[in-house]
Amino acid sequence: MTALNTTARIAVIGAGAMGAGIAQVAAQAGHPVLLLDNRPGAAAQAIEGIDRQLGKRVENGKLSAQSREATIARLHAVEAIDALADCELIIEAIVENLEVKRALFRQLEGICSPQCILASNTSSLSITGIAAQLEHPQRLLGLHFFNPAPVMALVEIVSGLASDPVLAQCLYDTAKAWGKKPVHTRSTPGFIVNRVARPFYAESLRLLQEGAADCPTLDALMREAGGFAMGAFELTDLIGHDVNYAVTCSVFDAYYQDTRFQPSLIQKELVDGGRLGRKSGQGFYTYATGAERPPAAEISSAASVEVCIAEGDLGIAKGLLGRLREQGVEVIQRDGGGVLRVGDAVLALSDGRMACQRAREDGLRNLILLDLAFDYVSAKRIAISHAAGIDPQALEQGVALLQRAGLKVSLLSDSPALAVLRTVAMLANEAADALLQGVASAADIDLAMRAGVNYPQGPLAWADAVGLSHIVRTLDNLQASYGEERYRPSLLLRRRVAEGSTLHD
Repeated sequence: MTALNTTARIAVIGAGAMGAGIAQVAAQAGHPVLLLDNRPGAAAQAIEGIDRQLGKRVENGKLSAQSREATIARLHAVEAIDALADCELIIEAIVENLEVKRALFRQLEGICSPQCILASNTSSLSITGIAAQLEHPQRLLGLHFFNPAPVMALVEIVSGLASDPVLAQCLYDTAKAWGKKPVHTRSTPGFIVNRVARPFYAESLRLLQEGAADCPTLDALMREAGGFAMGAFELTDLIGHDVNYAVTCSVFDAYYQDTRFQPSLIQKELVDGGRLGRKSGQGFYTYATGAERPPAAEISSAASVEVCIAEGDLGIAKGLLGRLREQGVEVIQRDGGGVLRVGDAVLALSDGRMACQRAREDGLRNLILLDLAFDYVSAKRIAISHAAGIDPQALEQGVALLQRAGLKVSLLSDSPALAVLRTVAMLANEAADALLQGVASAADIDLAMRAGVNYPQGPLAWADAVGLSHIVRTLDNLQASYGEERYRPSLLLRRRVAEGSTLHD
């Protein structure tokens, strides 16, 4: 079965922001679309809103007037569910309530032809559970768009236990024909994105709670070192803390309180205080008129650095050497254990141990640990930490070397795995567990995280690039430092390290 023909009538139930967005996507793709809402007049108002939005795109030269008119002509508001009888695909985008959705789909079964595909846009409920009471549960699947639907590329095609694989492929092909980037996933809590993304928020929240750095600094590190579009605090302010916290609690409960998904008390306090982010005017940041966001913390050095020693292979951090050479720093290459020496300072990529622990265990005086960067060649900022008692002159020399490479330097307290490394390691760990459990393929997991939440690289590919042994070592050291199951490495990571293979093999 291929994509639905554009002559196929599509229905969307629910004329809120998500339902209206899905209706717009289908209409722009050429389908006649019926929009239904149980609030009188809401569907017609939603179509008027779509028309206004498209009008702005016409004014900005991003859409032709003919395309706008054709799209609106394909959208039809209806007031009764019986009007959907001859549709070939019906997409539900109503309240996230299991019993309400079940009742709706049971009603639709009595109205529509047996060939009509039924789809739910649920982001958190089980497709298996929604379909359980249907006479033909195989016809129900998840079609999970991301908000705003006309803009976001990702669509998760979710199959429950009874879902027909042929229909799943039809929805996949249809979403692709609509210009989207679809992925297949099993109906497990959080599907792909809402499950795998939890550590992105959780690790920054934990570092904040432990006083490792403030919000502007951690956000800047995620952007300027990690390559993410936004940091965790500015992103949750944008999403809304009520929404983000509720999703975290839902996933946490669905996995029987697995500590990997444990909600943050800091975020709960914001929700309890009504500080929901941008929509309330206050979250981690203030959004009052004229309010300015505090700058990220950084340290600087006036020390003069003209030469450094690279001992052994720096691995993923070797891009620093080219930057230093370009700035006229002499880099002397020697055999060794993968460290940079400048003056009395020793710089090394973090392996998840605290600086104080690694300095003692490895016999390294004046140790400065470097955080992970997505691309050491283009990164603008780097996080460092050091053990107590470091020689101030050695710290000055280490910071000066990083400055010569063109990096802003943010000092974190002596925290295991710093900021970007611990976040990427945990994202990769969750993605590896999803792959191990057959939730989705490696390619679809990575695509979902790039297209759904705009990550600079899929977490599985990122782990392969860093090196799986380094990821596992980091997780082991995090788990040893905290003594928590939260940081336990996935069995799949350990297996692939033992095999000497990658997550995409």
